Amino acid sequence: MKKILVSACMLGDNVRYDGGNHLIKHPIIQRWKQEGRLVTICPEIAGGLPTPRPPAETQCKFPIFITTRDGNDVTPEFLTGAEKALEMARRENVACALMKAKSPSCGNKRIYDGNFTNTLIEGSGVAAAELIRNGIPVFSEKELDDLFAFIEDSEKIPA
Repeated sequence: MKKILVSACMLGDNVRYDGGNHLIKHPIIQRWKQEGRLVTICPEIAGGLPTPRPPAETQCKFPIFITTRDGNDVTPEFLTGAEKALEMARRENVACALMKAKSPSCGNKRIYDGNFTNTLIEGSGVAAAELIRNGIPVFSEKELDDLFAFIEDSEKIPA
C-alpha cells in the first residue's frame, strides 16, 4: 500500500496563510485517509511560520528569495519547511505527493510571480521543487486523475 504526502490544507487543516483550508472532498482521498495512507504536512508551518500569516511570493528563484507582501524575508522558513517535507517523505517512504497548486511552498507547475497581482508564472514552490529534485513526483489538486492513475500503476508493480 503506497503512501502519499499531502498538503495539510487539502485535508481540512486550517493552515493556509489566511487561516483557512482547501479541503478536497473526493471519495478516493477520503478512502486513502481512512486507510492511513496519507502523510500530512504544511511546509510553511513546519518551517516555523504562524497561522494566519501575511501572504508570501517568490521574488527570485536563483538564489531563492521569498517575501511577504510587506517585504519581510521568509526565505529561511520556506527552505526549512522544504527540508522537513523531504525528510518526512523519505521517512514515510511515500510514492508521491499531493500538494496545493500555486503555493510558494507546494505549487508543482505554476506559482505567483512575486508582484502580488495574482499573475502566475511557470515554476514550482520550494517544497515541491525539493521533492521533485529528489525523485518524488508531485501532483496538485488539479491533477487528481493523474495521481490516481500513478498510484494504481505503481501498486501493480511487485515490490
